[in-house]
Amino acid sequence: MGFEEVSERYGRAIDEKLREVLEASVVVARSYHPLIGRMYDTLMEYTLRKGRRLAASSTLVTYEGYTGRIDDGIVRVGCGIEIYRHAILVHDDLVDADPVRRGGRTFHKLMESGYDERFGSGAAVFAGNVMYSLALQTVLSSGFDPGKLTKVLEMMAVEYRNVNESQVLDLEFEYRDPDVSEWTVMASKRATTLFRATLGIGAVLAGADEGELQILSAAGEHIGYAFDIQDDIIDTFASAEQYGRPPGADILRGKRPLHLVLALQKDERLATEFRDVMTGKQQLDIESIRKSVSETGALEEAKKISREHADAGIRLISETAMRDESKQFFVSFIEYVKDSLEWYK
Repeated sequence: MGFEEVSERYGRAIDEKLREVLEASVVVARSYHPLIGRMYDTLMEYTLRKGRRLAASSTLVTYEGYTGRIDDGIVRVGCGIEIYRHAILVHDDLVDADPVRRGGRTFHKLMESGYDERFGSGAAVFAGNVMYSLALQTVLSSGFDPGKLTKVLEMMAVEYRNVNESQVLDLEFEYRDPDVSEWTVMASKRATTLFRATLGIGAVLAGADEGELQILSAAGEHIGYAFDIQDDIIDTFASAEQYGRPPGADILRGKRPLHLVLALQKDERLATEFRDVMTGKQQLDIESIRKSVSETGALEEAKKISREHADAGIRLISETAMRDESKQFFVSFIEYVKDSLEWYK
């Protein structure tokens, strides 16, 4: 069974639990203050927008891979993971000044209504923290053994710290050109953190042994790298129709994805042009950047690195003791990431 079909099926169960948890929060908040009620209501709308629920589905699939079942407790944990992921996205949208997320206004933009930009930004800072707290509470209420839950919360805390460190590095790279090793350090704390956590949490709660946890941690890291590179390539090379927003949005704000880091090292003219863009001396020409990234070989080099991580992820997933159906879910997803790299030249 492919990852899209499984994500769709498990996504519905997770969405039902998300709605239940968030609606309860809205009711409680409204009972003591209308503004806090509005904040939770807005968080619920933001979180429940249509998505693949790939992160939470990965936890459910891993758990099922070792136990052979899906129960209410693991669905509640999946709900907590989605809240955790959206806590990160609320802050990410704010820092990147993004006005849209999955077809709707971002949280800080929604909260500006009736107030101003400062209020919307401040509310987003605090609401992201609220969501992290709610994620932990949701996981704690899942009914699993306290010892296992302690390991899960430690895992979430470590990866939350890591992803926030990556955001600081990513932000700083908007002001200078990092080398590949610096980009790799930053990326080791970005998407990798989500895949390490989601696979690891499912395995811990299923009672997998330490050897399995180590394999899954390494697999999650490779999957994260492969996904990160692919996602950045899509942002640069996909059309507005394909991606749902103008191409090159990340580069427009000065971000340095791996393919651009490689191109800037290979093409001094592009490096000079990009510095001029960042200092406001000239306008960004996304077509010129696409052409240089392709012609310097940087795009193919980035694809090669993504494929290598994908293949390593597939090999490690295959070594686990999970049921074959669960392994196939992850292999299907990783193969999709690899195949999609060929869409862009």
